[in-house]
Amino acid sequence: MSIEARLAELGITLPKAAAPAANYVPTVLHGNMLYISGQIPFREDGTLVLGRLGEDMDVAAGQATARLCGIGILAQAQAALGSLDRIERVLKLGAFVSSTANFFDQPKVVNGCSDLMVEVLGDAGRHARSAVGVPALPLGVAVEIDAVIAVKV
Repeated sequence: MSIEARLAELGITLPKAAAPAANYVPTVLHGNMLYISGQIPFREDGTLVLGRLGEDMDVAAGQATARLCGIGILAQAQAALGSLDRIERVLKLGAFVSSTANFFDQPKVVNGCSDLMVEVLGDAGRHARSAVGVPALPLGVAVEIDAVIAVKV
C-alpha cells in the first residue's frame, strides 16, 4: 500500500506545504538525506495553535498540537520528494514544547507526532528524537518540530 493510500485510509489530508516565514528554505535534500525545517501547528482552517503547556494547555491538547506539526512535516516531505513512498526512514525529530518551568511531560506531548509517524509509515516512522521544553516559541505557538529523513535512492 502506498503512503498516500495509507493517509487516505486514516482520513488524513495533507495541507499545502507551508511557505517559509523568513530567510530559510523549508527543506534541504542533500544526497539521500532530507532535512525539514521546524514545522509549527496549523489547523485545517489555517490558524495556529497557540499556548503553553502547563499554563493553558494540557498533555492531550499538546499531543494533538504535535500531531499537527507531524502533518506539516509529511506535507513538506511530499512537496520535496513528490511522493512519500520515497521515504526510507524518519531518522530524527527535534521537538520544542512551549511550557512552564514546572511542566515536565514534554516527551508525552511529542508522542503526538511520533505516534503519527509510526501510524502512517510503520517501522520506517520509528525514529530517534529530542523533546525540549522552552519558555516561548515563534508566534506564540505551543509546539515546533523539525525532522531528518532518509530518502530512497
